[in-house]
Amino acid sequence: MTQGVEVVGLYVRDQDEALAFYVEKLGFRVHTDVRNGDYRWLTVQHPEQAGFQLGLFTPGPPIHDAATAQTLQAMVAKGAMPPLVLVVDDCRAAYDRMRAQGVEFTQAPVDRYGAVDAGFRDPSGNGWKMIEARR
Repeated sequence: MTQGVEVVGLYVRDQDEALAFYVEKLGFRVHTDVRNGDYRWLTVQHPEQAGFQLGLFTPGPPIHDAATAQTLQAMVAKGAMPPLVLVVDDCRAAYDRMRAQGVEFTQAPVDRYGAVDAGFRDPSGNGWKMIEARR
């Protein structure tokens, strides 16, 4: 029997806005984009990570009622969700490239703990740490 994590979900304010950000600015590709009525299952995948997907989901039915969805959206916008980590070969080069693409950084690259890292947020407020892979 094979088991493992295939999709990690991320709450976003607007799926089209999130899709544009993750594809156009971070270089992910669309893996799955299907609808069932108002519900949309949207996942993206980093081109160098086959098998692992990032789900871009909006809080709401069928999982959440309206009040819960509103609370979750407010929490995401405030950056209250745990940060995600993007590993890159060269943090400073990725920072320059992504800033030129319009990514708003919360922290410029810093040498820390034997690596270089930077911080940014997606348009919904989800925090990311970008860390240079150790050589």
